[in-house]
This record gives sequence, C-alpha cells and structure tokens, in this order.
Amino acid sequence: MIKKRVDVITLGCSKNLVDSELLIKQFQANGYLVEHDSPNPQGEVIVINTCGFIGDAKEESIETILNFVEARKQGKISKLFVMGCLSERYFDELGKEIPEVDKFYGKFKWKDLISEMGIAYRADLKNERSLTTPGHYAYLKVSEGCNRSCSYCAIPIITGKHQSRSIESLVDEAERLAKKGVKELQVIAQDLSYYGVDLYKKQMLAPLIRELSKVDGIEWIRLHYAYPAGFPMDVLDEMAQNPKVCKYMDIALQHISDPMLTAMRRKVTREQTYALLHKMRETVPGIHLRTTLIAGHPGETEADFQDLMAFVEEMKFERLGVFPYSHEEDTYAYRHYEDDVDPELKQERADALMELQNGISRAHNEAKVGQVLKVIVDREENGYYVGRSEFDSPEVDPEVLISSTRALAPGTFYKVRITGAEDYDLFAEVAE
Repeated sequence: MIKKRVDVITLGCSKNLVDSELLIKQFQANGYLVEHDSPNPQGEVIVINTCGFIGDAKEESIETILNFVEARKQGKISKLFVMGCLSERYFDELGKEIPEVDKFYGKFKWKDLISEMGIAYRADLKNERSLTTPGHYAYLKVSEGCNRSCSYCAIPIITGKHQSRSIESLVDEAERLAKKGVKELQVIAQDLSYYGVDLYKKQMLAPLIRELSKVDGIEWIRLHYAYPAGFPMDVLDEMAQNPKVCKYMDIALQHISDPMLTAMRRKVTREQTYALLHKMRETVPGIHLRTTLIAGHPGETEADFQDLMAFVEEMKFERLGVFPYSHEEDTYAYRHYEDDVDPELKQERADALMELQNGISRAHNEAKVGQVLKVIVDREENGYYVGRSEFDSPEVDPEVLISSTRALAPGTFYKVRITGAEDYDLFAEVAE
C-alpha cells in the first residue's frame, strides 16, 4: 500500500473516462500520485468508476467492486469509493448490499468524493483533465443526458435530461487540450443530434464543430453517437467542406424493421432511415458509417431479423457492432414487454449479423489496398507501428499496421500506402 497514492479504475464508455480524467486532475492538484487502470493497484485509496448500462457491464462493475472489497479485508487498501453509472442507478441497493465500500457516489456527485478525502475542489481546474489516452487524442464530452425515450435504454434513467455544454466552454477545453499536444478530438455525447437545443433553442452541432476546428493544433474532429430522428443535416455540409472534420459518423440505428422501430420507440421509420443514410453518402462521398444494432428485442420475429440482415447486406456499413437485447429494469420495455426471445436465439442472431459484417468489412478493407491514406500513429507494437486513418476511432475500429525501417513517432501524421487487408485491420508502408 502506497500512501498518498490513488488508483482510479474506469469501467464502461469514453464518457465515463472523461469523468475519471477530471477527477484524476483534482487529486493530482492536491498532491496525490494517481494511477489509472493499473494492472497492479497499490494505492491506499481505490476509486471505481462504474458502468450500469446493460447486464454484462453491471456484472463487471459488481465483480470489480467485490474484488477490491476483498483486498480491503486483507488490509491492502485503506479506502474504497465507488462512483459512476451503476452507483447512480442502484445507489440505495448498493449501499445496503456492499457496506464494505466507504461511500457510493452518483454519476454527477464525484466532486463530493474530493471533499470526503478532506481536500478542496479546485474550481479553476474545471476544464482541466489528466489524460489517460495517448497524448495526441482526447475525448470531448459536449453534453450529458438524453431526452429520448427508447424502449430498451436505461441511459435517461441514469443521466437524466439532456444538458448541453456551452460552445465557449467546449472551445476553451479544446484549446487547453491542444496546448498539451492533442491533435485529434473524439466528440462524444449520449445524443449528438440534440446538442444545443436546450441552451440555444436549436441544433448547434455544426456551429460547434466549426468553432472547434478553428483551434490551433487540432487536425481531426470525429463525431460519435448521433441519433437518426431529427439528425442535423447541416453537419453533413460541414463535414464535406471542412478538412478537419473526419468523414466518419457514429450513428446508432438499432433496427430497420418498422414493427421493431415502433416497438423500440425510435420515432423514425424504415423509409426515413434509408433516406438519411443515402443522403449522408451522397453529401459526403467516402464517409464511413459506424452503427450499432440490437438483436432479440421483445417481439422480434424471424421476419424482422431477416429484414435486418438484408439491411446490413444492402447498406454495407463500414463499421458495425451488435448487442443481444438486455431486459433492463425500469425501462419502458421492462415495464410493458415480455422478454420473449430466447437468450440463445438472441446470441445466434447477433453472431449471424457479425459474421455477415466480417465479409463486408474485409471487402471495404481490400478496396483500400493500393490507396495512400493519412494516418496518425498511436504506438509501436509487435514489430509494427500502429496507426489509424480518419475513418478509425480508437479502441473500436480497425487499425493500420505499418511496416517501416525508420522510426515513426507516436502522435505524428504520416502518409502510408495500404499493402494488405484482413477483416478488421490494414497493413501499410510509409509512402515516400
């Protein structure tokens, strides 16, 4: 146990990661040594930032908490705090079931944790973070919460209503990040499509990214987690015209069958979905679309599923993820629908969609062989320099494995020629 050391463990999504980075900065400003996601936590204080979105994530969070409860019983740590989405969602239950935790904090109450440690919250550092990502990219969280009412989703229960941050605040944070060497912003939110409506009474995503692109040092801006209903179409024009905005859109569609879209309360139709996707590809030639789908939502028939398979085959998404439906407490689906699709069938359908996507992804990758792409190098690993193009987000998308006889510097952009392709990765050499 190392005195004055705090170990922060982050579970779940990049939005949680931003909260952890803000917390870490506060600890460091008060003289603590902080380690993030260490394989061997040795701090006297452990902070676990939990995820509470779906079943598997909740299980991982509970298991992590219990592991550190055991470590505390063995005298390996002095204090154990839990924050984040699971803590927000099950605050009372967790306090009763796991009393060995010193204190639980809701997702938005982590500042109270600072006070609990007997140290002062530094308001002057509210836009300052200690990055846990490589220094050349960072996540920029532009809002919290969600005003949608999708049947399956617990996010509004956890995060509450949508709250946009001001453009001024976000530009200030981006400028601070750029001065530290950040060149790439991953713009994230529960619902990017809604950004600005609460503050400015209209959608403001396009004006926001236009202002962010003016920040010196920022070269790439990538957009994550848009919503199809009411999508802000002016964003496509900005993407087509602004060289700093990556031709990449992460937009969760979930399904294509009209009966399923209705049951899911998505407020969008099959016809509208197709029209939006065609418009995206027409307005932004070369755009790479990332989406997620749900297999096995209550009421999903074989016909609905085959419709979804045909949709994936036809649209040939560049990036795709699939989740088996999780029957989450307090959601609309939990209250109104029976979880009537067999768990094994859910998984079979998810696997079938991903098997189909494997071939689509390989075809997309093989089409890039011979092309010259701009990439940013993230790291050196297993004899390759590992980079990403504008079409690749960290952690979730394909990587470009670069062979080079000369040293390449992480955080630097290079032009590379694609020499080979697998289902989810590309091989390249530096283009002279």
